[in-house]
Amino acid sequence: MIKNFDIIIVGGGAAGFFTAINIAEKNSKLKIAILERGKEVLSKVRVSGGGRCNVTHACFEPNELIKFYPRGEKELRGPFHQFCSGDTIEWFEKHGVELKIEEDGRMFPISNSSQTIIDCFLKATEKLGIKILTGQIVQSIFKKENHWKIDTQTDNYAAEKLIMATGSNPKIWEMLQEQGHAIVSPVPSLFTFNIKDPRIKELPGVAAKVTVNVKDTKLESTGPLLITHWGMSGPAILKLSAWGARILHDKNYQFTIFVNWLNDVDTEDAEKILKELKQAHAKKAVSKKSPFEFPNRLWESLVLASSIEIETKWADLSKIQLQSLALQLTQAKFQVNGKSTFKEEFVTAGGIDLKEINFKTMESKLHQNLYFAGEIVNIDAITGGFNFQNAWTSGYIVAQNF
Repeated sequence: MIKNFDIIIVGGGAAGFFTAINIAEKNSKLKIAILERGKEVLSKVRVSGGGRCNVTHACFEPNELIKFYPRGEKELRGPFHQFCSGDTIEWFEKHGVELKIEEDGRMFPISNSSQTIIDCFLKATEKLGIKILTGQIVQSIFKKENHWKIDTQTDNYAAEKLIMATGSNPKIWEMLQEQGHAIVSPVPSLFTFNIKDPRIKELPGVAAKVTVNVKDTKLESTGPLLITHWGMSGPAILKLSAWGARILHDKNYQFTIFVNWLNDVDTEDAEKILKELKQAHAKKAVSKKSPFEFPNRLWESLVLASSIEIETKWADLSKIQLQSLALQLTQAKFQVNGKSTFKEEFVTAGGIDLKEINFKTMESKLHQNLYFAGEIVNIDAITGGFNFQNAWTSGYIVAQNF
């Protein structure tokens, strides 16, 4: 027996729920169902932001906000003028969730718990009579006359309008390919770098504000870098992985990076600073105390890597040693061999080709009454609440068509 709805949303994640709630609030008469393949809905929301849910980012200018999207920058300008971060804050406040801004601009519920967001969505869907159907693994989607037919492993559905909010789901992409849509092949986006190097081996947990660039590319990133047991992480590395998703994939994640531990000081200026330190601290041991804004342990490691003994005094540094230390500080070379991805933060570059979507409505240009919300399309962002903002904005725009 076919189960009929006015609207079916495939995908019980952030984008799917936000779309459903906004449609139902505009038009309470519509019969809406969310089909989720798993046993639970909103599972990615639950684990996001370390279980706190990084809802959005405190960047309120659409023209600034788009700069955080390696893919989708141009296309999101119009949508963000319709629904931006400020609108997200207002929406959640209206639904009983207050958000707070952290120092780095990330925004979380004041409860510090993603459960607050989940409860907000579940309460709204229940109040609005939206059907949530779990364990629904979609097997096929096709259009018959003026209706969409959706067959799952257990049921058959029909709806006038179909909204796809399945995130990075290869099987769904295949089904949409069968409907004529072009899929930009998916590659991982946010990931950390695997590096085995004696200079950082004993330094897990050490952080510094740096500039990193990838050899033989234009890829460069500035921000905090965190040394880990397996290599390097932190915003500077994650940003680089997002902007370089395709390039680094093509390199099979084998490449060289240069780290400037002094961030914006070049080698020549670093040498001048070191000469001044040599005069000022002549009788002190070079390795003892970091003269820069990063931890002593990192300083000592870079000093040793410059062929300077642990007890060597500033006065005894040779010109070659000074130059070597200046290079370690500003152009430290590291070999990357592979990547590590945190499953819960996993983001994919790839998805439905942006040329096939009308960004005024988020409707397919190929099929009437087929809409997309969230990461199913070839849009992704760096870490910091931006991927969720894309989910809210695209869901809101879809809802304006009903």
